[in-house]
Amino acid sequence: MIDRLNHLARKIPTWPLYLGALIPPAWYFYAGLTGQLGVDPVKAMEHKIGLLGLQVLIASLCVTPLRRHLGLNLIKFRRALGLIAFFYIVLHLTVWIVLDVQIMSQIIADIYKRPYITIGMAGFVLMIPLAATSYNAAIRKLGRNWRQLHKLVYPAVLLGGVHFVMLRKGWQLEPLLYVAAIVVLLLLRVPMRRKVMRPS
Repeated sequence: MIDRLNHLARKIPTWPLYLGALIPPAWYFYAGLTGQLGVDPVKAMEHKIGLLGLQVLIASLCVTPLRRHLGLNLIKFRRALGLIAFFYIVLHLTVWIVLDVQIMSQIIADIYKRPYITIGMAGFVLMIPLAATSYNAAIRKLGRNWRQLHKLVYPAVLLGGVHFVMLRKGWQLEPLLYVAAIVVLLLLRVPMRRKVMRPS
C-alpha cells in the first residue's frame, strides 16, 4: 500500500498545490464581501487565513515523520507546503495591517504591548529567511547551512501555536490540541538513541 502511494506521489506535480492554495483566501474575501463571515468579516477573514497558515505549516512538519516511521515519502511536497504556509501568514498579517488596524502607530504599539501579537510576529520573522532561501540556487549556495537555517521552522511553528492559544483567551481546547500536535511532531523528530549493551 505504501509503495503504491509513493509511486503515485512521484507522479503528482507540485504546481496544483500552489494553484489550490489560492482558492481558500479568494473564497474568504468573497464571503466577507457578501456578508457570509458574520458581523465582523475582517476579523473572521484574518483569523481564518491565519489558522489556515498554521494548519499548512503543521502539515509540512508531518512529512519527515511520515517518511521515517511509515515509509510514506512526500518530501517533494514539503517546500510547497512551507511556501504556501508563509503565503497564508503574509495574507493574515496583511489583513490585520491593511483592513483591521490600518494606523501604523497603533500597529507598532500593538506589537510591543500585546504579547500574543509579539509572539505571532516573532514566528513570522523566523519564517522570512526560510521563504527567502526556498529555491534551488540558495540551497546549493548554502550547502549544509541550509538545513541548519531551515530548522527555524520548529520555533516558528511553536510560536504560531502559542499565538493561537493566546489569541483565543483562556484555555480553550482547539488551540491546545494544535499545540499538542506541534509538540508531538517535534518530539518525533528527536533521534532515538540506542542503548549500547555491554557484556557482563
